[in-house]
Amino acid sequence: MSSLQTKQKLEKEDILKLFTSGCKQEEEFNVGMEYERLPVSPVTNRAVPYDGDFGICNFLRAFAKRENWDYITDDYSIIGLKQGHDTITLEPGCQVELSIKPEKTIFGLKDKIDSLNKKLSPVLEKFGFNLIEYGVSPLSTHKNIGLIPKKRYRIMANYLWGILSDVMMRETAGIQGAFDFKSEEDAVRKFNIANKLSPFMTAMFANSPIRGGVETGYKTFRALSWLNTDNDRCGFCGKMKDDFSFEKYVDNVLKSPIIFINRSGVPVPVKGKINFEEFMQKGFDDFDAELDDFKLHANLYFPEVRLRNFIEIRNHDCCANDMIYAVLAIYKGILYSGSAMNEIDELFAEFTFNDFAELRYNVPKNALDSKIKGVKAAGIAKEILYIAEKSLIEMNTMEEKFLDPIKELTLDGLCPADIILRNWNGLWNRDVKRLVKYLAGKRY
Repeated sequence: MSSLQTKQKLEKEDILKLFTSGCKQEEEFNVGMEYERLPVSPVTNRAVPYDGDFGICNFLRAFAKRENWDYITDDYSIIGLKQGHDTITLEPGCQVELSIKPEKTIFGLKDKIDSLNKKLSPVLEKFGFNLIEYGVSPLSTHKNIGLIPKKRYRIMANYLWGILSDVMMRETAGIQGAFDFKSEEDAVRKFNIANKLSPFMTAMFANSPIRGGVETGYKTFRALSWLNTDNDRCGFCGKMKDDFSFEKYVDNVLKSPIIFINRSGVPVPVKGKINFEEFMQKGFDDFDAELDDFKLHANLYFPEVRLRNFIEIRNHDCCANDMIYAVLAIYKGILYSGSAMNEIDELFAEFTFNDFAELRYNVPKNALDSKIKGVKAAGIAKEILYIAEKSLIEMNTMEEKFLDPIKELTLDGLCPADIILRNWNGLWNRDVKRLVKYLAGKRY
């Protein structure tokens, strides 16, 4: 330890407080979301670059000036905007992410997003591109999508070892939901249920079958990319057991290799030479582990469901026609109702961790046609929808209306990718321009 460092050694108890601090009263429960879209030119059908007169950087500048938002920068490069608790940030390949302060109801989130999209619309029109609601870049691939000038993304790109990690970073767009808990026991139960739901939800909202201008053979190429990103930090965390705990989650995070740490705003590459547990015990070079190091490390741990001081669910393709709210409505209906969670437990009672893990690997290709223990996922998805809808009706918030877009598909055993593939091999005659036009039109 250097002479300037007099901080007490980081202990696991310090880390656990990050999770216990999230416990809330039920009346304080909110719903949060992050929502990524792909910037695509309707002229070239290709991804919009960061640089250039009509690139993403100047787009952010123009929006900030028009609406009085503040810059988020990395050194002197603009990598996002903020206003109050809301942010517009860039993912590695210029995907545009809206992160909205959690609200009591999904209506509250929708009102905020509708308002923000209305403000974005004239700037998008001026810059001549669309933000499409789709899971993977329809034509441009990672080989011709540059990384934005954010130091951590360069380090991540050089480190992540999966064969499709570049696809995940530069090409994909998804929806994340955030949900609260009242106690550790409640958090563990919701965490386990969310993990069990996740492959079915990935299948229901599968929306990335066309990539690089061709049919991939997968209904969600985005989900496939996550299967091939980095098994040290992706997938299911824990074994979906009742005796899971905050401490066991932390233990999983501690055992994953460190990509980098930050000191005085400067990334220090670690390149997986040690895991966080070893960092806490022995340090790295002249650095000792700090709580902010764990926060960064935990943010670079990418399970399907991530524990923080809330539960973050991360496994859905971006979809159009208000389906982003259907994702939230299903989880809210289930996770914020004790009786609905009981019904889900009963529905999944015969399945093991290995059954869910096998389903997760089959879903990218087959979506709702996948099977779990010989049972078609489509049938179980209908039951999940029924449980969520019944629960939302009982809550008397009118939020069951947000299920309508996905019900139309799921009850017919379909996902968004099925509609795209039907048109791709029919009316569109495999023309990527027609796909992009359809995605920009937000019609399902």
